[in-house]
Amino acid sequence: MQFGSFMEFHRREGSTQSDAFREAFAHIELAENLGLDAVWLAESHFNPARSVLSSPHAIAAAIAARTKHLRVGTAVSVLPLGNPLRTAEEAATIDHISEGRFDFGVGRSGLPGSYEGYNIPYSESRERFYEYLEIILKAWREERFSYKGNFYTYTDVCLVPKPYQNPHPPIRIAATTSDTFPVLGEMGFPVFVGVRGLSLDAVGEQVESYRTAWTTACNEGDIDVSLRVPVYVGETEEDALTVPEESFMRQFRRLGGQLSASASRAGADPGEERAERGAQLATLEWERDVIGQKAAVGTPEMVVDQLRSMKETLSLTGIVAEFNAGELISESEIANSLRLFCEEVIPAFK
Repeated sequence: MQFGSFMEFHRREGSTQSDAFREAFAHIELAENLGLDAVWLAESHFNPARSVLSSPHAIAAAIAARTKHLRVGTAVSVLPLGNPLRTAEEAATIDHISEGRFDFGVGRSGLPGSYEGYNIPYSESRERFYEYLEIILKAWREERFSYKGNFYTYTDVCLVPKPYQNPHPPIRIAATTSDTFPVLGEMGFPVFVGVRGLSLDAVGEQVESYRTAWTTACNEGDIDVSLRVPVYVGETEEDALTVPEESFMRQFRRLGGQLSASASRAGADPGEERAERGAQLATLEWERDVIGQKAAVGTPEMVVDQLRSMKETLSLTGIVAEFNAGELISESEIANSLRLFCEEVIPAFK
């Protein structure tokens, strides 16, 4: 199992943008010192009250230069918002700066807001995503290549530099909708999953469809599934169950509102059942629906038990922990939670 920290470079109420960068880099330094496996970077646009992480590749390069052991990944680079050759160049460059410690996590985003800001139709996001990924792989694997697609055309280009890792950094794709899981299983890509919009058992069924497609396609090895999940580890049970409640519930309710609002937006796929998921998130209860189901919270022993259950249900190979989901947990409490996670939770899985 690999363990990482999911980072949004959150912006606290009343703080400056500089404060957000300072706090995030302090967290990364602590993660490096505590021996965490990886940090994973979100991509957020046009949301000044919440996040300053609009350029994950620039941040990944900075982290790679500041650290020796941490792997650094994107979770995720929203591919359709950029240019595939530019993205391929930047990712390969980060791979060299980190000397092979880079993981390329990609997706198309489940919400249309960023697309509207970039003036790209969200209805094209799925087709753009797969075309974009195909171009990146050709650019990394072939010395020179040409390509003609619906959105991008290139003639006899040579990407420089090629990646440090051979043939390229590990690619992991975010999967949320049920029809995506068998597609990615057939293609043989590792995946990110989450349990915010669906129950743990429902996501387990999606993972099984991914496994079936993986096996049918005769891909080598076993499936590779990483879970993004809110985590809070406390010294006592009372502390661990009360400190994160307001913050974590804020995130779930905010996502519920976003999904419900986006259901009628241009380009949203009605098959993704956004309104239904949004309504479910709006009615979550902390003890009944969240603890051990959508978040891992408690003493180190409790968190180990909860993560073991999630690992068994979802066939997990990795945990990407959100230590400040909802952005309301103090910096000192996050640091202590990370310390307990690294020192007392992770060893149980190694």
